[in-house]
Amino acid sequence: MIKLNVENILKKQGKTKEWLCDKMDISHYNLNRAINGRTQSISYKYLQGFCKALNCSFDELLTIIDDEEKEA
Repeated sequence: MIKLNVENILKKQGKTKEWLCDKMDISHYNLNRAINGRTQSISYKYLQGFCKALNCSFDELLTIIDDEEKEA
């Protein structure tokens, strides 16, 4: 499973999800679905948008979680 670290990055930068939604022109619903792992896929457009808006790299944005860790 891949986890988006958007909330942690926003917190470190003192920014809100509302700010990010406005910056990326994404709905709160879709942003929350992506952040909470309730989507099966995410487009490169949004991954690039997150990195640009948050001024971060893919390494900072994404974390791979083993299925075994998820169940624990």
